[in-house]
Parts: sequence; C-alpha cells; structure tokens
Amino acid sequence: MTQLQAILDPILDDLSSVDQRLKEFSQSSDLPTLGELLQHVFASKGKRARPALTLLAAGFHEHDKSNVITMAAAVEMLHVATLIHDDTVDEADTRRGRITISSGWGDRVAVLVGDYVFAASATYVCDTGDIQVIRRFSETIMELSRGELQEMSLNGNPVGNMTEYLQRIYFKTGSLFATSGESGARLSGADTAKVDALTSYSRKIGTAFQIVDDILDFESDEISLGKPVGSDLVNGVITLPTIFAMEDDSVRHDVQEYFAQGKPPNLLEDIVKGIEKCGAVDRAQKYADNLAKEARESLTLLPDNRYKESLEALSHFVVARVS
Repeated sequence: MTQLQAILDPILDDLSSVDQRLKEFSQSSDLPTLGELLQHVFASKGKRARPALTLLAAGFHEHDKSNVITMAAAVEMLHVATLIHDDTVDEADTRRGRITISSGWGDRVAVLVGDYVFAASATYVCDTGDIQVIRRFSETIMELSRGELQEMSLNGNPVGNMTEYLQRIYFKTGSLFATSGESGARLSGADTAKVDALTSYSRKIGTAFQIVDDILDFESDEISLGKPVGSDLVNGVITLPTIFAMEDDSVRHDVQEYFAQGKPPNLLEDIVKGIEKCGAVDRAQKYADNLAKEARESLTLLPDNRYKESLEALSHFVVARVS
C-alpha cells in the first residue's frame, strides 16, 4: 500500500462513489460533442485531494453520507472547471499528460465547457440543501476568479511581492481547499469549533500545496509535471521561489532582463539554474513545511480517530512531493 493509498483508506468506498458520480456526469449529456469533451476532461484522474479532504473532514460526526459525497463531487467538478479556464488563459497545450480542451478544440469551446462544468458543480451543491455551504461555494467561485484576474493584472511584472503572492494563491488554491474541508465538516453536523478547526487546516494545506506546486515548476521534469519546466515564468507569473531568489542581485537582474527582452529561452534556463543554486527552492520548501505543521496544530481539538490520522498524514504528503 502506497502512502497515498494509506491516507485514503478510511474513505476509499466513499471516494469510489464520488468517482462514479463524476463518471455519470461526464456521460450525462445528450449532445454528442459535449459528451465527448466531458469524457475527455474527466478521463484523467487527478490526485482527488479536494474531494478527499471533504470526505475526511466529515469523519468526526455521525452523518448521512449522501450529501457529503455529492459535495465532494462538486468540489472536484469546480476544480476541473478552473483547470479548463486556466489552461485557456495560459495557452497550455497539455494537462495531466493529455491535450487541453483549448489546444484540441479551441478557446471558445474551452470557455463554454468550463462554464458548463462550473454551472453543473453549483447544481450539485444546491442538492445538499445547506444554505451556508451554498453561499460559501459561491464565494469560492468569486475568489477563484479574483485570483486569476489578480495574476493576469501582474503578468510580466518582475517585482516579487510576498503579501500579494500569498493573497493570490489563497484565492487561486487555498480558497477551494478551505471550502472542501469546511463543507465536509459542516454537512456532517460538526459543531462550530470543529468546523473552524477543519477550515483552518484545509486553508493551510491548500496554501502549502500551491507553494509546492510552484516549486515543482522549477525542480520537476516536463513528463512528470505535465507542462514545461519554468512555465510560470514563461506565462509571466512570479511565484515564491522566484520571489526569494530575487533577493539575489544577479537573479533579480536576469528576471528583469527576461521580461524586458521578450522572454528569450536561453535566459530562462539561466534563471532556473540561478533559482536552484541560490537556495530559494529550499526556502520555499521550508515555508510550505511550516504551513503544514500549523495545519496539523489546527487539528489538536479533534478526537483521535483514523480520519484525523489521515489528515495529519495528508499534511506530510502534500509537502513531501518535493524530496
């Protein structure tokens, strides 16, 4: 049993139910073209981190599983919708080793498919009947959009700002993680203290998750990553490793010249090497590790059970993606 399988062990049956809901959705359209596109999008499973978080957060109170499973499917659908739109904005050719909707079928089709999945995810949330969960889910969609707009507004700006970066990755990633955990806890009937604890935990590991993803953009390879190394800089996005690295005068100069000269590939290679050499990646990793530690501390008031053990292990797993 792998580390991830051990983490998911308490919720494997429920996660299978979520996968079945997603499969049914991808096959639900009576429009052949839309059906083909949905099946293409959902054929490649991601890590299912967000629905797993919803299911695990529900493990501290007796509850009817049907609403939690519906919500877990909804958060994964929302995540998939954001990926479709992100790939369109970023002009990405591949995602999870497969061609993106925008590269295979065009931007207009991609926007419409993303919108369709967004709307469908909202109907799933409405089926839970919990007005607080519905409102939070709606706010999350707004925050996801705000994060993307914030990133676009700073595109190509070679001035790294830690405060702006943390706000941006909360909107882009931490928000949906927080909602995943909060909704699972709330729908299970957990009390306010437990809901708050699980929301805090989820927000912190969501932020750590994004930081590690930003690290992988410099340390992984194109096949493992599913996108070119250094693609954030190619897309004009400054992330935490670059922010730390730009404290070094030579790296800051290279980054500024990279954007000023129209992003020449040879200079990108120099920047990636400089970021790795100056210790910025290690600093970013330590920042993520500390967030994961704070996330575990958020779980202190929760009773000990296998769901808590999985959440604690998940916090280690998220930041251990870089070794």
